[in-house]
Amino acid sequence: MTELNIFLVGPMGAGKSTIGRLLSQELKMTYIDSDREIEERAGADIPWIFDVEGEDGFRDREEAVIGELCQRDNIVLATGGGAVQRDANRAHLQGGGYVVYLYTSVEQQLERTARDKNRPLLQTENPKQVLTDLLARRDPLYRDVCDLLVRTDKRHPRSVVTEIIRNYQQRV
Repeated sequence: MTELNIFLVGPMGAGKSTIGRLLSQELKMTYIDSDREIEERAGADIPWIFDVEGEDGFRDREEAVIGELCQRDNIVLATGGGAVQRDANRAHLQGGGYVVYLYTSVEQQLERTARDKNRPLLQTENPKQVLTDLLARRDPLYRDVCDLLVRTDKRHPRSVVTEIIRNYQQRV
């Protein structure tokens, strides 16, 4: 069986990191988080990159990293929530593997990200409005790029992983 890479897209708090780690263990693939990869290469965390280079600077770094990672084999890649905003990233993802959109509601995102200070876009007076606006802009892009949409609200990560594996194995 030929192995296709698995790329996870979706909003912050959808479970990409958790699901990605579990998927990689089950399928004996290498797990990579594009945000962690960016931080390692920059020698700085994402809030610092946003502060110094702005969102455009961060997105340039993200595009370079995703382009490179999509060339690898046998990986599960968890992307940042905004990765789908750039045409180049969507093209790399679609051309390099099986794309899974982990969909979650704004309410679930708020619950999962409430105490996370490592999310620059949520350091605002009204994080719910920010998440609502982001989902409105990005949801069509997630849907356009994905091969599979999986809802993660109030679901155990293992049940999400089982659903992804079942669909993935039918594809390869």
